[in-house]
Amino acid sequence: MTDTAQTSRNLTIASIQFEPRIGDRDHNLAAIDRLVRRAKADGADLVVLPELADSGYVFRDTAELAELAGPVPEGESAQILIALAREIGIHLVSGIAERDGETFYNSAILCGPDGYIGKYRKLHLWNEENRYFAPGDLGLPVFDIGRGKVGIAICYDGWFPEAFRQLALSGAELICVPTNWVPMPGSEDQADAMSNILAKAAAHSNAVYIACADRVGTERGQPFIGRSLIVGPQGWSVAGPASGDREEILLAKIDLSSVAASRTLNSFNHLLGDRRADVYG
Repeated sequence: MTDTAQTSRNLTIASIQFEPRIGDRDHNLAAIDRLVRRAKADGADLVVLPELADSGYVFRDTAELAELAGPVPEGESAQILIALAREIGIHLVSGIAERDGETFYNSAILCGPDGYIGKYRKLHLWNEENRYFAPGDLGLPVFDIGRGKVGIAICYDGWFPEAFRQLALSGAELICVPTNWVPMPGSEDQADAMSNILAKAAAHSNAVYIACADRVGTERGQPFIGRSLIVGPQGWSVAGPASGDREEILLAKIDLSSVAASRTLNSFNHLLGDRRADVYG
């Protein structure tokens, strides 16, 4: 490997949008394998997959979740994802149903060409998730993948600006968001999904890249909106939004070295440096 390749801050990221099937892990993992390989063939260095991509989302009861969830990184789904990342030499962030003893977490795994890197457990649980999952207890970790620093948030976490701000303050340059966005009240006649607006605002106010991978389809009566997107550090989309109902792979070539410069707005203003920590922490 050349010195240029080793020090490059350029990265091609992919947000993969597809329709997992509730309870059919074999199908879901096969779909992930197919789509991740396609993204790799198209030049992706890092891929983001939807929330709970291995299991589906609308669980009938805790017993069904218990059949689908596994430990991370030792469980079957995690090991398959880790092996895939190793085999084809790619970084991969995927939502995953995690079991830790008798406790379940709505989690995301990060793995790469050298294997398992780390995990994140969703902090803010949405609606019926509260029946099945425990709130995340690992905080907001930031992972160094060599070319840059990556944070993770999941779906409803995006409604809390504090999560993105904390990741940015901890050094994150790219935040990967596995998600299962659902329609929000009042959104029917709007041009933009609220989830997309929030992602753009978070990217702009923290000068970070944000890559959101949503699912599509309707599961046990619950529709999902798709509209995956990748946002640049100035808050504008660099890929997407995707459709509301189709399997898609969004690709974007990004330069993580642009993040630091994007935080300086002019000779007086810096997005993170101007924070009034004396007033609001």
